[in-house]
Amino acid sequence: MSVATYVRDHVGRLYRVGETDVEASGRSRRTVLWAAWAAMLAAGIGQYGFGALIPQLQDRWSVPELFWALALWTVCQAGTAFPVAWLREQKRLTSTGAMWIGAILCGAGLLTLGQGQLVGYAVLGGVGAGLVYATCLGTVVRWYPERVTRKVAFVSGAFAYGSVPFVLAAGVFFGGGFLMQAGIAIAVVVAVAGAVMKDPPEHWWPPHIPPREWALDRARVPNRSALKEFRTHEAMRCGTFWWLYGGVAFAAAVSLYDLAYLPLFVGDEVLGAVALATLAAATGTGRVLVGWISDRVGRRKALVWTLATGGLAQFVLLYSQNVTGLLIGATLAGLGTGCCYSLLVGVTREYFGETNGAQNFGVLYTAKAAGALIAAIVLASQGPTFAFIAAGVLGLAGAVLTGHLSQPGRPRL
Repeated sequence: MSVATYVRDHVGRLYRVGETDVEASGRSRRTVLWAAWAAMLAAGIGQYGFGALIPQLQDRWSVPELFWALALWTVCQAGTAFPVAWLREQKRLTSTGAMWIGAILCGAGLLTLGQGQLVGYAVLGGVGAGLVYATCLGTVVRWYPERVTRKVAFVSGAFAYGSVPFVLAAGVFFGGGFLMQAGIAIAVVVAVAGAVMKDPPEHWWPPHIPPREWALDRARVPNRSALKEFRTHEAMRCGTFWWLYGGVAFAAAVSLYDLAYLPLFVGDEVLGAVALATLAAATGTGRVLVGWISDRVGRRKALVWTLATGGLAQFVLLYSQNVTGLLIGATLAGLGTGCCYSLLVGVTREYFGETNGAQNFGVLYTAKAAGALIAAIVLASQGPTFAFIAAGVLGLAGAVLTGHLSQPGRPRL
């Protein structure tokens, strides 16, 4: 068995080297990666699947009530990220424990929705999905420190496209036992995945990659490492933090509006389900594509391009005259606003450091909750023409805000 040693790079970052993933934890990191992928595949149904259910649920609740329920779900899901990161950093919550709690709550969210409880769905399902989301991303980041953005994109993409079968089934086969069966299936998948989840030792580094050479290479690529390890309160004093927060909030508002109102805007239940499934699939697969692009052109440029694409997609959706135009607009919307979350992890670590990366990400991720409130207040109360135009403006405004990003402490040329 190999013996672990510690080394530092040219800026003082610490690496634990010498151990393989199996030696460090008793399982391969690829196994953990696929477990996280499966859990995210199931947990995302609570968000994207609900949009497909809105046309069927209108006989019980009004559209504004349903939208506010989805907004509350989003607030609970996004607001859970920071507490989970803090508890995990303090060793008060294990990855398996968080996943098992999340499994119960995710399943309970759909079960309570089936019993006619919107608030139960929003609070229980939202907190449960937040536990799963934060735990899966945090664990994958620890296991793949040399390829954070690509692996995060792979796992977080499942959160979107995993709901595609549910969305299509809900548009055609929705019935009394549908939500109960879906809730049980989600709970089982997340619980089994949680049993596999395990964190590596702190600062673990894959032995086949020399960390000092990797760190020097990182100093010459578009996505350079942070100049300082920022604590959360220090990061929040940087203007870059708030430019990024605003951009993510606007993107979240646009994404949530599309998710809830696209099926209603289409009018036909089956076509609406297909359009929503297209949006979810484009969001999930687009995160992998955008992650690959960002490695080559830089996270900031990729983030600006995606938000601008999401903003322009709103005008395509509004003025589309046929099914082809509708599906193109849905694809662009998914590729745009939904892809910013996979980039957010990498941007946070590269701007504010890795030591407190999980907590800094947790605070920035609450921008999704702020976006949900913006969508509920500004967009949901308006007619479709005004709302789609406003959503387009918000998406483009998010691109403008993120265009101001610069790495704290490094002059921007």
